[in-house]
Amino acid sequence: MLLTAENWPQFRGPTGQGLTTEKNLPLKWSATENVAWKTELPGESWSSPVVWGDRVFVTTATDSGESCHILSLDRKTGKILWDKEVFKQVQRRKQARNTYATPTPATDGERVYAAFNDGSFVALNFDGSPAWENRGYKFYGEHGLGSSPILYDGLLIMARDGSSEGEDKKLGWQQAWDQARIIALDAKTGQERWQGKRGLSRISHGSPCIWEHNGMAEVVSEAGDVVQGFDIITGERIWSSKVIGEGKVPSAVLGEGLVFTSGGWGGKETIKAFKLGGSGDLNETNLVWEQKKGMPKVPSMIYVKPHLFAITDGGVATCMKAETGEIVWLERVGGNFTASPVFADGRIYMVGDDGGTTVIAAGPEFEVLAKNPLGEKVQASPAVSQGQLFIRTEKNLFCIGAGSNG
Repeated sequence: MLLTAENWPQFRGPTGQGLTTEKNLPLKWSATENVAWKTELPGESWSSPVVWGDRVFVTTATDSGESCHILSLDRKTGKILWDKEVFKQVQRRKQARNTYATPTPATDGERVYAAFNDGSFVALNFDGSPAWENRGYKFYGEHGLGSSPILYDGLLIMARDGSSEGEDKKLGWQQAWDQARIIALDAKTGQERWQGKRGLSRISHGSPCIWEHNGMAEVVSEAGDVVQGFDIITGERIWSSKVIGEGKVPSAVLGEGLVFTSGGWGGKETIKAFKLGGSGDLNETNLVWEQKKGMPKVPSMIYVKPHLFAITDGGVATCMKAETGEIVWLERVGGNFTASPVFADGRIYMVGDDGGTTVIAAGPEFEVLAKNPLGEKVQASPAVSQGQLFIRTEKNLFCIGAGSNG
């Protein structure tokens, strides 16, 4: 195994920030070159792969979204070791760009955890046997379910920012409501540990992240209209700040003692940076800076000290000074983007909707290092582990690079 090898246990990796400490990742490839393996996947899903040791896990939904599955693949060969239907779900509301299995699973090396469009949770052991399921959190959202669960200190934590299934469909979608929440389950049993209530907010699809400071940890999560912090032990809302928009997709990013947010529609697009560490209803009193150029509506941003990088849905890449929001460079790379970028060894990998990966230098000078086509539709974010990149396309899972056989 590589000395710097890391697992990729959840959406956006070990820290949920799209970062890895691994070195010597592949720089150039195509659909036929520098590919360790390619495996066809059943069903339809835009969940990202997760990797633990020599196991790769993905979710999918077959039978028009009704049948929910978790699959385990061998990292070395791409062979499907098992494919388990975990339950049936009712095909509830979703947007065309969404799927019935969009949340990325998470794993702790003992179990793999997943959530599906109807809001149900499930956990399987590594041999594919059932560990637990919890179907007590019925979900409805005008866009469908797009956020992913994360793992931290024995908790499975997930944001549930949906909207009303009642007569007034605008409630929670275009009009703020008080039913959005953060759910924390015991990872061993699937039983609820706490719920954090947002107050007034609207639809969002971002995943929570964890801010560790002074020996403590806080759940930081963005929704439509708000970015907030929650107590990791009790779920109590500690603070709340005002952001713009509903239907927000990017997950919040942390760095420099700040939380970076992205969202807004109809000419109100904005990136905002708030100082962490406050309490109460802060509105914008902890706002440090705001930048209205280069804002991504779907891909999450990425922080690589001292810069904040972004790729817009329309293919404009931006580098900003994280402390001030000042633009260092703003360049068009072309194409359309849904997947969130990843950082490794001085490079940022940005996978486009056409399957092509643009690799740029993570620095103050804009430099394209490579453009690597796959020729297949992609919306899932890539994973990195043991010197390899894992890219899920509409029909296949690609393992890029020779990597380690250890």
